[in-house]
Amino acid sequence: MSFSVSAVADLIRSIAGKPKKNYYTSAIVLAGGSGTRMGDVGTTKQMLDIDGIPVVVRSILAFESCPIIDEIIVAAKKEEIPLYEEFRQKYRLSKFRAVVPGGDTRQASVFSALKAVSDKSEFVAIHDGARCCITPEMIEMTARSAYSCGAAAAAARVSDTVKVADKNGYVTDTIDRDTVWLVSTPQIIRTDVYRACAYSAREKGIAATDDCGLLEAHGFNIKLCDVGKDNIKITEKADIAAARAILKKRSEAEECE
Repeated sequence: MSFSVSAVADLIRSIAGKPKKNYYTSAIVLAGGSGTRMGDVGTTKQMLDIDGIPVVVRSILAFESCPIIDEIIVAAKKEEIPLYEEFRQKYRLSKFRAVVPGGDTRQASVFSALKAVSDKSEFVAIHDGARCCITPEMIEMTARSAYSCGAAAAAARVSDTVKVADKNGYVTDTIDRDTVWLVSTPQIIRTDVYRACAYSAREKGIAATDDCGLLEAHGFNIKLCDVGKDNIKITEKADIAAARAILKKRSEAEECE
């Protein structure tokens, strides 16, 4: 299958129009990391236990509980794949459809998972399994933006002053922080558009650090959706304590309602 940049642009133009209220939305949860920055913790970061529930399961449960998500596919480490059938049963994951082996890169993992999504899929929500503080509300907020614009990403506005420095650490510029965002996941994109961009990027050797980067390389605009700063990623040991604090704060707020 071959897609030129112009062909992708034509596809993007063809989908313009008034959005429907709901679309068949597939979630791809990426859980193939090893967590080398976590240090020696005896397991991968996605399998770390946070108050009795593995990190990746917390992410999956948010998509399970989100009313606009129709199916969930996980791209996992090959040796961890058998664990997901246990998770399906233990946590009653009715939307869990498949688990596939992750690739050597993020793009390869998503590409593998795309092959498992339903033929009915209209939008795909790609999420880092290590972002276990995601909520169904954040997912739906981002999805609604994507339904209107074709693609959207969860993000948070920057509140600090942002400066650019040279390789020696000397400031070269100060950026207007009102234009700076920290982008996270989910990143929710029309399935046909993402698939076209993914094929085109693979053929042309285009690499991106996130999924929206593939669309940007083909001239597609991305809507950023402010979900706040709680959507942290488990990368280092300190992030575990931060996640526990966020989850505790939410639990206490629910008890007070």
